Amino acid sequence: MKTPLPRFLTPLMALTDVGFVVYWVVTGLHLLPAEWLYRDSTNPLMVDWNWSFLSLDLLVSLTGLCALGLARRGHHAVRPLVTISLTLTSASGLMALSFWVLRRDFDLAWWLPNGFLLVYPLPFLAWLLRRPA
Repeated sequence: MKTPLPRFLTPLMALTDVGFVVYWVVTGLHLLPAEWLYRDSTNPLMVDWNWSFLSLDLLVSLTGLCALGLARRGHHAVRPLVTISLTLTSASGLMALSFWVLRRDFDLAWWLPNGFLLVYPLPFLAWLLRRPA
């Protein structure tokens, strides 16, 4: 049975999932100007911290884009994949913000996107929990 997704979930997931892939390609190719990077971006420990998100972020994109593709076909695996993707998205934002709090670094350029990652999945996860499986 097809589980319809909330109206705004599909574009938000697509934007986020493609955004993660673009971010990692841009990061890997060093295409961002230094002034756009996070504080201490030349510190090897900070570089490692940033790259530690690669597997999590790509897993978000993989599960999210697969879910969106399957949703178009009405596949039964959509709901679990959406739940996994949204949960990991929120976790990614929470982990980043927690780190910035510990460092007492309150740069809106990094807080806003990570705050979005933390918060946007929450109403959709609540919607999924309220709907019968």
